[in-house]
This record gives sequence, structure tokens and C-alpha cells, in this order.
Amino acid sequence: MADTQTNGTTPPAGDGRDRARESAEHLQAAARELIAAARAALDAAEQVVDDPESLAAVAGVMATAGDLVRRFTGPVTRAAPAGSDPAAAGPGPRVERIAVD
Repeated sequence: MADTQTNGTTPPAGDGRDRARESAEHLQAAARELIAAARAALDAAEQVVDDPESLAAVAGVMATAGDLVRRFTGPVTRAAPAGSDPAAAGPGPRVERIAVD
């Protein structure tokens, strides 16, 4: 049985090692990016620990963001129980839940 790529073509001979090397290089680059992101997050956390006022500022920003999300999405409503008349209940929820068997 011939080895085929995802597009249905047969890969060139000797390409397996090159593809494995390239995959390893991509994984190493991704790991380096994750490490850099973790370092940046730790630096930010260190600044918050060193300056408690910045913690209050971050908390204020997060609270404001939460308020904006709440205003944008509106109040949470629950679906009417099965068998009830949706027209009598007033405006329905913004999301309709569909049961999947």
C-alpha cells in the first residue's frame, strides 16, 4: 500500500526525514514562543507584586471589562419550561437551545 499525503498524492522518496526535521524545528520554535510568553507573564506578575497599586489598577480594568461584557450581552435569561406558551412569557431568550438526540 502506497504512503499518501493528506491531499492524496504520494510524497517524494526520502521526504520523510526532511518533513520530520521540519516538524521538529516548528515545535522548537513554538516552545521558544511559549517560554517567551511565560517570561513576559512572570515579569508582569513581578511588577504587580512589587507595586500593589498596579494590582488595584489591573483589578479596576478587569471590573470595567466585565461591566462592558455584561452590558453588551444583556441579562441572562432562562428558557421556558417544556409545554409552556412562549408568546405568553414575553420576549424569549436570546439563545435558543436545541436538544440533540
